[in-house]
Amino acid sequence: MGSIYLIRHGQASLGAANYDVLSPLGIQQSRLCGEFYQQQGLRLDHCYAGEMQRQIDTGRHALAAMQQNDCPMDIDSAFNEYHSDQVLTTYLPKVIERIPEAEFYVSNAGQHRKEFQQVFSSAINLWITDVTDNAECPPWSGFVAQVEAGLQRVMAKHTASGQNIAIFTSGGVITAALQLITQMPATSAFELNWQIVNTSVSRLQYRKDKLSLAAFNSQAHLDVHQRSEWVSFR
Repeated sequence: MGSIYLIRHGQASLGAANYDVLSPLGIQQSRLCGEFYQQQGLRLDHCYAGEMQRQIDTGRHALAAMQQNDCPMDIDSAFNEYHSDQVLTTYLPKVIERIPEAEFYVSNAGQHRKEFQQVFSSAINLWITDVTDNAECPPWSGFVAQVEAGLQRVMAKHTASGQNIAIFTSGGVITAALQLITQMPATSAFELNWQIVNTSVSRLQYRKDKLSLAAFNSQAHLDVHQRSEWVSFR
């Protein structure tokens, strides 16, 4: 049986001109993740990342800390995050009906993180429960299918027993994988999504085309330092 380690990217740059850049804390989280698993003796056979810079850089920093720079890392768009900007643009008008200041919080997310999260959560809930054929925004079910196809490709390529595969990705991908395996409703999966810590590790076990969940949202590499300010969610 092999293992797939789904590793969420480090903290990105919420509120900055380019969100898709690791913050200084995000770089540190990535290195701490790598250092921890290097000390645990984990050897990776292959790595994957989505196309986003924060995903790729998390992998780069973690692998360097693991002293495994030679581990090949393939880029696969299946492990990209869903288009959050598209979701917000599509569903923000409905959110504003309930939260009149929503547009202000979106424009000033860096200074109003808590309020932005409330707006974002409302938009996501509208998206994942939308049963209409909305041409402006691909459905959640389509995103889940994208993730499933990516995981199937990984399992088909790495059939040798006992292989350890890392996928540096984002919270939405991890949520989609969780829903695929557990078959829980999307709304329930997203209740867990909001708890996924930056650089947390969720481990899947696989055999041929069968996947099972072995661990979810482990942040041991952060907890061991007893520094609560090193734990972030966005």
